[in-house]
Amino acid sequence: MDAALARLRPVSTARHAVRAATCAACASSSPSSPPSASSAALSSLAARRAFSALNRPPPNYPGHVPLTTVERAGLAIGSSVMSLIDPYRHDLIAALGEATATPYFIYRLRDAMLADPTGRRILRLRPRITSQTLSVAALRALPSNSLGRAYVDWLDREGVSPDTRSAVRYIDDEECAYVMQRYRECHDFFHALTGLPVVREGEVALKAFEFANTLIPMTGLSTLAVATLKPRERQRFWSIYLPWALRNGARSRDVINVFWEEQLERDVDDLRAELGIERPPDLRSIRKREREERNRHKEAQARV
Repeated sequence: MDAALARLRPVSTARHAVRAATCAACASSSPSSPPSASSAALSSLAARRAFSALNRPPPNYPGHVPLTTVERAGLAIGSSVMSLIDPYRHDLIAALGEATATPYFIYRLRDAMLADPTGRRILRLRPRITSQTLSVAALRALPSNSLGRAYVDWLDREGVSPDTRSAVRYIDDEECAYVMQRYRECHDFFHALTGLPVVREGEVALKAFEFANTLIPMTGLSTLAVATLKPRERQRFWSIYLPWALRNGARSRDVINVFWEEQLERDVDDLRAELGIERPPDLRSIRKREREERNRHKEAQARV
């Protein structure tokens, strides 16, 4: 009898242990107990599954359009192909920039601003570069070699305005969306600083510089448009402007941290030297000289 009781005692103990564990599990799942980590994870997973093209979360800022992973990939692929076909579709280039900037690159650029005193001030004040915030008439009155005068002369020469930049829509983080908007609105200052014109050849060269400086994927992908250049332009890009872009973009200060609005009266040459940027060969003059040579050649052939 004692032996039988000894064999039954472990079984009884095990049953009590199972019963106790079952009661504990029931107690943990009761409404009065706080949710466990596993239940919170399940709720989060359910919330993520609920996000679809037909069930989007609310926007994080005015104009924001949350995208699913599939939508973001489709936007990146479609905009990259179409912008390669037509590099002057600025809306497609903007969409490509936003679709490929996350999850890493735009945060890296934001962190570069946070690591710089001027960058932090820009993030805090969030200035915008538009025709309402910049007086074009006042810029035209600045000295000829000032940054502001170089900027407005470039706008006049190229027939563009500060208001041509699209609003950011597809970046989820609100602060990172401003970083992308700031980069976008500063693009014309990069043109003024380097003197590169708004032609396909000049844009490809400037995008190579921006990629070396900001690492935004869209700027690197945009350099693929070199395949659409004429043979002489491609040769010039590979031999002159790409080496210039990579060398200067990599060694110069982060141009995203320049408070351009406070530098308008600065001598543009001094600012370039401070940033560590060499001015590239004047592409507009090179192209003009080539056109004149072609015209003279045609006239000579016509006289023969």
